[in-house]
Amino acid sequence: MTRKFSPIVPKGNHPFRYLVEFYFQSDKFRDVSGETQKTNTRHLNKVCDTVLKDGRKVGSIRIDKIGVKQLSEAYAIWKRIGVRTANIRSECLSAVYRVAMQAEIVQVSPIGLVDKTAGKPRRVRWTHDNVKSFLDTAYGDFDYRSIGLIVHMAYEWAQRLGDMRRLTWDALDLDAQRCDLVQRKRGAEVHLPIPPQLNKMLILQKEDWGFQQYVAPRVKRRAGAYTPYQEVEIHQVINEVKEKANLPPELTGMDLRRTAITQMVEAGSDQFEIMQVSGHANPSSVTPYLVNTFTGASNALAKRWEKKDE
Repeated sequence: MTRKFSPIVPKGNHPFRYLVEFYFQSDKFRDVSGETQKTNTRHLNKVCDTVLKDGRKVGSIRIDKIGVKQLSEAYAIWKRIGVRTANIRSECLSAVYRVAMQAEIVQVSPIGLVDKTAGKPRRVRWTHDNVKSFLDTAYGDFDYRSIGLIVHMAYEWAQRLGDMRRLTWDALDLDAQRCDLVQRKRGAEVHLPIPPQLNKMLILQKEDWGFQQYVAPRVKRRAGAYTPYQEVEIHQVINEVKEKANLPPELTGMDLRRTAITQMVEAGSDQFEIMQVSGHANPSSVTPYLVNTFTGASNALAKRWEKKDE
């Protein structure tokens, strides 16, 4: 589906893709970050292009004719790609229907009645040795230094790879050893100290790359300019370094943030302290990181036993 339709208020006899386009023109859509807009647009395009058993695309079905049956069938098709993908597309559709109900275009949201599969929370974490092996390999090859820095910053600061790959020099004060970052996903401001080893690498990077705006750009220019790695591209390059470092294939760059936050939990940081780093606005958002670990249990029991012996 291409976004070429006029922002008219759809009616029941219009194709469903008009309802999606109406959402794209809404304040709700404009209020989310640019990255979230791109993600939602991509998934909603896939929703509209989903072909059902009767040969119709979801986007071509009339708004007043699409219901739980059609969306249940579509959800089953998306699950073949993965439960996570199916649930993301379901959430995007829920946003479309919320806007449509507020505009009184529809009365109910059929996607809310579709039976969904709960995604299993991912528990994979990097060990300290995993990170060290990755950084040793990346920093040992100039072509991979930027990737090494992206991973190093994401791990030390518990930040998303997307924010690290787009980080610019104006967010850093290397003399004061601090980073002042506005996260793109929700616009949260975080203020982070730069540990000595990372600061050392950033100083070295600035000596070589300080002539342009990005902290960790691609090594090779594109269209005459140094640009950030793309989201898909960065995972491919991380996998290259992982393979060279003989690291477990199940590790991903996205696991770094979970690893760092879990380590803060194990170190005894409370939820509000963690939120100062992670940028989460609600304590409940930190809850998924509160996993049961041997270190965490040992710390908790040690405090209990210490108190009991007083």
